[in-house]
Amino acid sequence: MTELQNLRRLIGSNFLMPDVGAAAEATIIDTNKAFTISLWRTCARSLLDGVGWTNSKIAMRAFDGGATLQVSAPTDALFAATHLIELSWDAVSAQLADETYDIDAAIEALRAQIASELAPKEVALAQAAQKHGVTYLGHDDKISLGLGVGAAVYETADLPTPDAVDWDRLHDVPVAMVTGTNGKSTTVRLAAAIGAAAGKCVGLSSSDWVRVGGDILDEGDYSGPAGARLAVRDPRVELAIIETARGGLMRRGLPVPKADVCVLTNIAADHLGTYGIMDVAALADAKFQLSQAVRPRGRLVLNADDPELVARSTQFGGDITWFGLKFGQAARDVWIATGSRVAFVCDGQLMLARDGKAMPVLSIDDFKPALGGAAEFNVYNALAAISLADALDIPRSAMAVGLAGFTDSPDENPGRGNYIEVGGLTLLIDFAHNPHGVAALAPAIKSFPSKRRLVIAGQAGDRSNKDTCDMIQAMWTIEPDVVVVAELPHLLRGREPGDLTKVMSDELLRLGASEDGIIKTGTEFEAVLEALEWAQPGDFLALLIHEDRVRTMAFLDTLRKCGWQAGDALPPQNAT
Repeated sequence: MTELQNLRRLIGSNFLMPDVGAAAEATIIDTNKAFTISLWRTCARSLLDGVGWTNSKIAMRAFDGGATLQVSAPTDALFAATHLIELSWDAVSAQLADETYDIDAAIEALRAQIASELAPKEVALAQAAQKHGVTYLGHDDKISLGLGVGAAVYETADLPTPDAVDWDRLHDVPVAMVTGTNGKSTTVRLAAAIGAAAGKCVGLSSSDWVRVGGDILDEGDYSGPAGARLAVRDPRVELAIIETARGGLMRRGLPVPKADVCVLTNIAADHLGTYGIMDVAALADAKFQLSQAVRPRGRLVLNADDPELVARSTQFGGDITWFGLKFGQAARDVWIATGSRVAFVCDGQLMLARDGKAMPVLSIDDFKPALGGAAEFNVYNALAAISLADALDIPRSAMAVGLAGFTDSPDENPGRGNYIEVGGLTLLIDFAHNPHGVAALAPAIKSFPSKRRLVIAGQAGDRSNKDTCDMIQAMWTIEPDVVVVAELPHLLRGREPGDLTKVMSDELLRLGASEDGIIKTGTEFEAVLEALEWAQPGDFLALLIHEDRVRTMAFLDTLRKCGWQAGDALPPQNAT
């Protein structure tokens, strides 16, 4: 038996149930696993009934090596709910060890905690918001009623009564949420560019920043609930587009309870092994929970070329827009003839079909991030953004303007397919960190003429050896002359220093790399310096970096300003 893992409050609809509550994972050995899981449920039920939560639900899910237990709970008692799960596991551990457990004392302690958490004003406002049909967001130092320009935001220490709220002025603004393994950030930013072209003030949350209009409110990974709330609570926002990452979904639940359109870009192996998500099928189930958030008469947007999403599409009873590149024409024509919606490519054009008609949006040649079609992953991202915009009734003209004006520059879309030229070199700055993402980049990289190619490889410690080797195999399809293997010291996540460096180097040797074709470094930035020192004019450097992107971009800017050319000595680091 071990301690619980990932004990968490769920402030929105989650993987296993639509209710707020709490959840945790426990490691459980296979011997008598069914008995242990059943015992855990029984202990949790006893505590729920003991504190008077007789209507609370329990959901459990077994996975290889353990199980998840989730309970629903009153919205103003979620810390107590997490404590209840912890105590239920203590009870299981005691019984399996043939020790006495005082269930009455546990119930008494929980009752006291519940009483201390009670927040009747918050509960009353949440209930009133539901009655008036506006979004309620709470469980932090603020609560908000409505969204964007239609929102009112209050400090929890100074809440009004429901009767004191001017409900007539409150309303929601359109909301889109985007999830998937790869392409989330770019799709969100493409959709925001389209929204801006339509004259909307867009609130955008992503893995790099929260932005409202042209103003960045804060930088950092804001692909979870905190970023969503920062965006949708801004009084300027007329349209919110929310990147919704797996971690936030599993840790806190849906960032907003309802959306007008939800997009799933693709499903591929990444971040497996946390929150009980051990394989791609489970990951797909976890991400597909976004479909629960689609409002009545809203739309779900799915990648038709992704088998995991196609398989789960039957679970959704509403309207679906499909996007993709591999439609059979006959099936697509039937789908269009029925008046259904689809985004696809035909004769070099990004197309949108609705109401029985297929209409061009923009030539692929005019969408710069597509690299004339070589960057197929960005064609998918554009089709997803078109589908999202269409679900919000944004006109095709704005789609064309927004997409045509999107440069995929480091300023507009940092770390996502940023191609720049410095000192006679072509460089790619990209965040690709899983096999699916790296494999998608390979054709685009190989479309650039170059004398030699170099790739930087790095990996976070929470990836398995297999996932890491799969990424290296995808990287090898780029046909690099040299691979710089970088340690990520701030992302070891329990690994020993050098562990993943050895895994990656060994896999490269197995694939046929020479010892001279592998350079090992202690950090990503050291890897960048090694790459630049190795390079000669006409080379292509794929800088697939995680931690040191900002520092790298600043250094490249220094090189550009001082007129550095490949083959020259690099300026001293204090020059940056």
